[in-house]
Amino acid sequence: MRLLLISLIALIIATGHAQTIKMLVQSSPLAGFQYYAGKVRWEEMKVGDALTLVREPDNRHDPRAIRVEWRGEKLGYLPRAENRSVAEELDRGGRVEARIAALREDPNPWKRVLIEVFVVL
Repeated sequence: MRLLLISLIALIIATGHAQTIKMLVQSSPLAGFQYYAGKVRWEEMKVGDALTLVREPDNRHDPRAIRVEWRGEKLGYLPRAENRSVAEELDRGGRVEARIAALREDPNPWKRVLIEVFVVL
């Protein structure tokens, strides 16, 4: 993924189109929704709302843990099976953004919130 990012940056510089580019790198459900603020804040959350991603390298369950926050409140985590590349990008100091992509009324908490994660070039 890093080589692709470098190639895209080189292309942007070569063509003189220096603008912000966001590349979607992950689309996944929110893990742990049922345990955190999402249940209480459900009615306030909207598709497109910005999310904050916070690395938790000392997390005892997952050394690549990435906490997902909405307006300063913990909603859950990026799924453990899918967090490696985003954790590595954050650890390198890369710029990463996230947003709510979908909200669903579903009894399964894993299907209620879909998030998208972007690397900003």
